[in-house]
Amino acid sequence: MTPLGDEWIVGRDHELALLSRLVDDLTTGRTGALMMTGGAGVGKSALLDAAARMARRSGVRVLRCRGSEGESGLAFAGLHQLLRPFLDLAEGLPARQRAALLGVFGLDDGTRTVSDPLLTSLGALTLLSDAAEHGPLLLVIDDTHWLDVGTLDVLAFMARRLEGEPVALLLAARDTAVPAQLDRQIDRLTIEPLGPGAAGRLLDHQPRPPAGRARSRVLEQAAGVPLALVELARAVARDPAAAHEDALPLTDRLEAIFAADLPELPPATRELLLFAAAAESAELPVILSAVGDRATPDDWLPAERAGLVRVDADRVRFRHPLIRSAVYRAATYTERHTAHRALADVLVGDPDRRAWHHAAAATALERAARLSPDPTVRAGRLVRAATMAMYAGHPRWVGELSAQVATLTDEPALLAEASLRAGWALAVTTRFAGSLGFLLPVAEAAVDEDPVLTLDALATATTPAYNSGAPEHREKILRIAERVPPQDDETGRLWALAGCDPVRNRARALAMFARAWTDPLAEPGARPELDLPLARMVVLGGTAWVLDETAEAIRLLGAAMDHLRRSPTSGANATVAQALALALYESGSWTKARTALDEAYGLAAEGGLENVVVGAPVLRATLLALRGDTEEARAAVQRAVHGIDLPNCRSLQVRTHYALGAAALAEGDHAAAYDRFRAVYTRQPEPEPLHFHASDYYLADLVAAAVRTGRAEDARLVLDTTRRRLADGETSARLTAIVHRADALLAEPADAERHFTAALADPAGDQWPFERAQVRLDYAEWLRRRRRAVEARPLLAAALEVFERLGTRPWTDRTRAELRAAGVTPASPPAGSADSLAELTPQQLQIARLAAAGLTNREIGERIFLSPRTVGFHLYRIFPKLGITSRAQLRDALPEPGE
Repeated sequence: MTPLGDEWIVGRDHELALLSRLVDDLTTGRTGALMMTGGAGVGKSALLDAAARMARRSGVRVLRCRGSEGESGLAFAGLHQLLRPFLDLAEGLPARQRAALLGVFGLDDGTRTVSDPLLTSLGALTLLSDAAEHGPLLLVIDDTHWLDVGTLDVLAFMARRLEGEPVALLLAARDTAVPAQLDRQIDRLTIEPLGPGAAGRLLDHQPRPPAGRARSRVLEQAAGVPLALVELARAVARDPAAAHEDALPLTDRLEAIFAADLPELPPATRELLLFAAAAESAELPVILSAVGDRATPDDWLPAERAGLVRVDADRVRFRHPLIRSAVYRAATYTERHTAHRALADVLVGDPDRRAWHHAAAATALERAARLSPDPTVRAGRLVRAATMAMYAGHPRWVGELSAQVATLTDEPALLAEASLRAGWALAVTTRFAGSLGFLLPVAEAAVDEDPVLTLDALATATTPAYNSGAPEHREKILRIAERVPPQDDETGRLWALAGCDPVRNRARALAMFARAWTDPLAEPGARPELDLPLARMVVLGGTAWVLDETAEAIRLLGAAMDHLRRSPTSGANATVAQALALALYESGSWTKARTALDEAYGLAAEGGLENVVVGAPVLRATLLALRGDTEEARAAVQRAVHGIDLPNCRSLQVRTHYALGAAALAEGDHAAAYDRFRAVYTRQPEPEPLHFHASDYYLADLVAAAVRTGRAEDARLVLDTTRRRLADGETSARLTAIVHRADALLAEPADAERHFTAALADPAGDQWPFERAQVRLDYAEWLRRRRRAVEARPLLAAALEVFERLGTRPWTDRTRAELRAAGVTPASPPAGSADSLAELTPQQLQIARLAAAGLTNREIGERIFLSPRTVGFHLYRIFPKLGITSRAQLRDALPEPGE
């Protein structure tokens, strides 16, 4: 038992030691974040209180907020609770951050339309960073599972950026309801029920501890839950027969216990408690105003003496959320109805909460929606808000907003727009079939009357159809696209054709691509929802990537990213950043790819874009595997795909197989590599690709592993079937080279060289340096085995230069061994040539480049969504890694960003 002020906490020595360490670390400059989880009544709130007392004794300032079930639908209600003490510091924030943060609290000038969640999050982080200039801060947040979505997104954003800030985050949530935003982001401490010994000691410390059979029954029913132990002990003291009642589910039992106190309270006190339970906001003036002259402040005293509530100044708090539930459930429907109507009447200046109480009084959210004077106008505003939330990269918000539209209007155009947004919201998760269930009916229904809407729907649908890989969806998209007459803007049709069948539709798509992009790149700064060139840039960039026009894809997607970073809706970056990372990876710009992946993952994790949250780590794992960090690559894949239904995400499934196959190949385990590469094709007599597009790029790797493991005939079956399938269309220079490499590895000696030279013949192949270097290495090995070492040497030298530049140690070692066997002693690689910036993380590299360009810490923070203090913290770490001591030396220390 641990003494803490005027309270005693039993059986929690381990938990208290961890909390003490969190506070001690904070006072010495080390930050941290911890989520306590456990069932109702297990003692999470008591531990939070204990941590707050520890912090205050150590000179740490404490900010607190508590989630409320009634306010969970009010955007940023929890954030306002948390930041209210420091809102006066908002005047020192950069203008856009200040406007975004104050705007969500209704404290702006009234001209704001829809906020940017990322700027709001950055504003909150910067505000806390500025406040921490005067001493460390501990953020203590209870009932996290009842916080609103906006607050949860901000907390997740901050939790990933606390490094370097004298700010720590301590949260508590029900173990069955940990918010998705925080589920993987924060260290977890599970608060278990007390053991028998500790439970007995807690009972002994009650004013009237039970004895004998009653004690055993209380211990049995409480099951180690501290709140249940305390309340059951009180119940038994009041009525000894209570210990012999039948066992009930714990929550119901506790609520029944709490409600048992209510009949003994005066009517005015019971009414105050009901209004407080209905309000859930803890604001004493609001509650007293709603009750009117039927009660006075003195009527709270019986509830306080009973231990049900605590009244401090102008706030009232239930001692536990289950007490609130018990009070509310004990009231009749008529009593609840009256309470909500009265609360709505006094909340004239707070339309959101007023509408919520009207809805509760009517017992249905649909009724609250109908309270709007013009539901069609409200529905239109919701659609526009969903559009902005889509650009901001927050699918949960998009889904919620879109779902409300159907309850407000039967207007076909608004419902179609809402379905488009709902389809997008699911498309960026891994629920591709659900996404297409929204999008394809809209596309089909609008073919004749609104072909522009059809192409918009098909363009959105093509991405989940591509990621899913299921043929029935792609075939339906192509059938609908053929029914749409020509339009002024054909980019939607172009993406549908290329994204659903890039080989068969290659020639037609390339012709359309050349016609479609005649406009100059859009100037940054315009609103994305109105800026069609930006949208076209993104679609054409994706089209270029899928058609293996990689250099063009990098140009277009890179320009789109530059535009998005400067725009107020920068949350849209995540999917574009991942597409850019894929193109950069294929082009051999691996350092830049890592930077893009870092950006994509951070933004996607904040917004819940599951497809990127999984896909970005899988590509990062591929880079690790190719560079020889095989164990870390496997661990990264395992973390990324945990809980994901990969058979329904075939593009991710294929990329996962390749990452693990590359790890096996790097270790020289060709049998394991073959099993992984072979898994990207089916085991049918006529093998089909697991994914219609992604699988074929690993065909040559499959054949190379098969040759080394005696499985050439099986590989030949895959190759022959693939060649016949590809003959129905037109292959890119990249795919043509891959097929020739596979042919060369399986061919008879008389034919092999023809295929090797064909694989290297097209100069366009230089766009994919790693794949071209593999061909050169294979060809050189083939030549040397035929005693043609002189011809092999230039191929090996060219391959070595690429492998060393990319840092692919296993391939570098193999190439160096081949050069020695060919009679050449390779020169030692220059220091740092594998990756001169390998010591820097992608984020640190980005910060270093921006600082070298002359941006201040505050300007860098605005650009990459960090606080100025965190930027300075990273620069402090960057300088010694680069061997410099000042900002002025950065420009000379960094190589030109050509890679």
